[in-house]
Amino acid sequence: MSELKELSSLDLSALVASRVCHDIISPVGAITNGLEVLDEEGSEDMREFAMDLIRKSARQASAKLQFARLAFGAAGSAGAEIDLGDAQVVATGFMENEKSNLDWQVTRHLMPKNYVKLLLNLILIANQCVPRGGEIKVTMQGEPSSPSFELVANGQNPRIPLGMKETLEGQEPERVDAHSVQPIYTVLLARECGMIVVINKEEDLVRITAAAKA
Repeated sequence: MSELKELSSLDLSALVASRVCHDIISPVGAITNGLEVLDEEGSEDMREFAMDLIRKSARQASAKLQFARLAFGAAGSAGAEIDLGDAQVVATGFMENEKSNLDWQVTRHLMPKNYVKLLLNLILIANQCVPRGGEIKVTMQGEPSSPSFELVANGQNPRIPLGMKETLEGQEPERVDAHSVQPIYTVLLARECGMIVVINKEEDLVRITAAAKA
């Protein structure tokens, strides 16, 4: 199929924007619902429930936006470097609202931004592989200027989502839309970094690696 080859930069940016908006609609909607309860309810218990909902949802929306800023956004000028400590903070904040725990075992360095963006997108992919929850272990080998990444997703009935393995291996996806754009974006990031992403199911885990082309 030729859909990916024909995907323009404008179409790609529109699909990524749709993906980000989809991710934050739920917590923002919950904030709106909480405010409506505050306006309508006189019960002190309901007002306290509404405030708890607003606080929790605001934290979720903030964490998702901060993660998206690094994972999808410009994050500085061309050639900029990002502190991996900042990446760990936003990844940890994002995963606090997910079913899986994040085991981040990457030493703090300054790293070219596209490598950091790739790593964060790999976390999103690993998270999709354990929909019932589990643990995602993140490690890195090599220097910050030429790293390789490995993510291991353990959990109950881990799986690779339909079509994701083929997309990550560079095959044309069956469809190009806001649902499928994140692994597509990951492949494009990997190509920009001169890396290849490999994902495999191994008994009770899914292993994802990203390394320089041989």
